[in-house]
Amino acid sequence: MNAYVFPGQGAQFVGMGLDLYEKYPIAKELFLKANDILGFEITEVMFNGTAEGLKETKVTQPAIFLHSVILSKVMGDTFKPDMVAGHSLGEFSALAANNTLSFEDGLKLVSQRALAMQKACELRPSTMAAVLGLEDAVVEKVCSEIDGIVVAANYNCPGQLVISGEVPAVEQACEKLKEAGARRALMLPVGGAFHSPLMEPAREELAAAIDDTTFSTPSCPIYQNVPTTGVHSADEIKKNLMLQLTAPVKWTQSVQHMVNDGATIFTEIGPGKVLQGLVRKIEPSVTTQSPQLTD
Repeated sequence: MNAYVFPGQGAQFVGMGLDLYEKYPIAKELFLKANDILGFEITEVMFNGTAEGLKETKVTQPAIFLHSVILSKVMGDTFKPDMVAGHSLGEFSALAANNTLSFEDGLKLVSQRALAMQKACELRPSTMAAVLGLEDAVVEKVCSEIDGIVVAANYNCPGQLVISGEVPAVEQACEKLKEAGARRALMLPVGGAFHSPLMEPAREELAAAIDDTTFSTPSCPIYQNVPTTGVHSADEIKKNLMLQLTAPVKWTQSVQHMVNDGATIFTEIGPGKVLQGLVRKIEPSVTTQSPQLTD
């Protein structure tokens, strides 16, 4: 069975999508439509901007969504997923690709998500850190014993977990995790504590926007970050999406469920190959690939 997976924030690069824009009329049409919807020339930042400009949350999230969804549209009839999943932001790309969300509604939600997250980041100094070489249970236990807010945020693959929270709490957790035997506990250059309780203001704002958006029955199940199993119901998808900003990204568990349900080929749709690497670490027996485009 074919699983299609969609990357999240961090996969962006300057020039992303330009090849699609220049070669495929459908891509050009959707990129230009995106400029109108967003109210600024995101194509200019994506194709000709700077890495710094592309790193702004209000740009990064729509840019990755656009690259991923437009790539799936360019694939045409060769895009035949039996199941989809997305890493954090990538969940919105997956929902637009499997027809749960329209392109326009998906892009509007992603833009609102980015702005809501930016606002939440400005309310309290917060950050994230990558922890390598420890079992999940050890990381969870250490975080639970720290004063202040710090939680497990991204279960990327066995031995790679990202924690998220208030700056002093994350710093303290990193020291304790090194003492507990972590190979590395490294602060990440991010603007805030994504997938932690500190995102509650953003979650409330985004939940209202999700509530006002039409979700259709998906063309194939999506394995959402919450609850990690395949979901077929539009109402269920909405409910899970509302929880996503303050809940952890359980990528390891999602991939394991996809494999258990028959996935043998994982195709990453979007910039980069990060998810292919994570999938191979989670389940070495499966095939991972980027899409093959035809003229």
